[in-house]
Amino acid sequence: MVTVDAILLAGGRGSRVGGAVKPLFEVGGATLLSAAVTAVRRAGARRVVVVAPVLDEALDVTWVREDPPYGGPVAAIVAALPEVDADDLYVLACDTVAPADVMSRLAVPLAPGVEGVCLDDGRRQWLMGRYRTAAVREVASALPAAGRDASMRALLGGLEIASITVDADLTRDVDTWDDLREARGGAMTESRTLPPEALDDWSAALAQRFGLTRGDIPVSLILDLARDVANGVARPAAPLSAFVAGLVAGRAGGSPADTEKAVAAVVEMARDWENR
Repeated sequence: MVTVDAILLAGGRGSRVGGAVKPLFEVGGATLLSAAVTAVRRAGARRVVVVAPVLDEALDVTWVREDPPYGGPVAAIVAALPEVDADDLYVLACDTVAPADVMSRLAVPLAPGVEGVCLDDGRRQWLMGRYRTAAVREVASALPAAGRDASMRALLGGLEIASITVDADLTRDVDTWDDLREARGGAMTESRTLPPEALDDWSAALAQRFGLTRGDIPVSLILDLARDVANGVARPAAPLSAFVAGLVAGRAGGSPADTEKAVAAVVEMARDWENR
């Protein structure tokens, strides 16, 4: 019988929500973290390894941390691998809105001839997948710097990974306050885990300092660019790409349309880079 363990990624900076601890956001009466643990357990995971500082001592999981922290999802997976020994492993990000539905698609044993499977909503969702442990371990052992700042493509792109086509609603995650509000059905409740929206304050301060309007700073657009580049290329490429997009938009005239066009071009490059 094929055995399976789980690696849950819960140690990100939460930069798009002002440093809040996203896995502790409550949605539907449970934290995103506890919902993820329950989902992988019900999908057959024997051992659950959470890569994060200890966030909830009541959970029956193994806690590990990449060293140094905030090295990205690949570094987190590499740090967790010594704690798993099953034939397969689930990989799941703990900001996933519907982990039970995600895991229902991944609970089927892998087909012969493939080394893993992940959900695909138009792009591969590497952090919603099931992979052969030995294959991941072999690739991980060859990564420099224990995978720090590496893209998921660097870890899994060379493996034979099948895709499960799903609707984008299934792969929703919580990246922003708007995402959290939507996940809660449109209502934002008070929570001790939600600090002041520092990113909005910073954006307002930038606008005041440089004589801009709030509309001149497309926060969501640039953060989406950073996410796509970090996933498709590498994390350090994200701020560089944002700078280049701004430079290109400025040289084209600096209008909102110019910014959107420049960002779209960079995102397209990042997606092509991931699939090259």
